Amino acid sequence: MTIKLENYIRIIAGAFVFITAVLGYTHHKYWLFATMFVGLNLFQFGFTNFCPLAIILKKLGVKE
Repeated sequence: MTIKLENYIRIIAGAFVFITAVLGYTHHKYWLFATMFVGLNLFQFGFTNFCPLAIILKKLGVKE
C-alpha cells in the first residue's frame, strides 16, 4: 500500500496539531501558537493550493 502525498500532509498536520495542543495544555500555552500556525497554513492551502510541507515531502521523494 502506498500513501499519497495529500494523505501524508493530513497525517503530519493532524499529529502536529494534536501534539502541540497537548503540549499547550500540559506545559505552556505558547505551544498553541504552533497549533494556530498549522491551522492557518491548512486554511490557506485550501484556497491557494500552496503547501510548504508538500514541497518538502516531494523533495524527499514522496509520490503524488
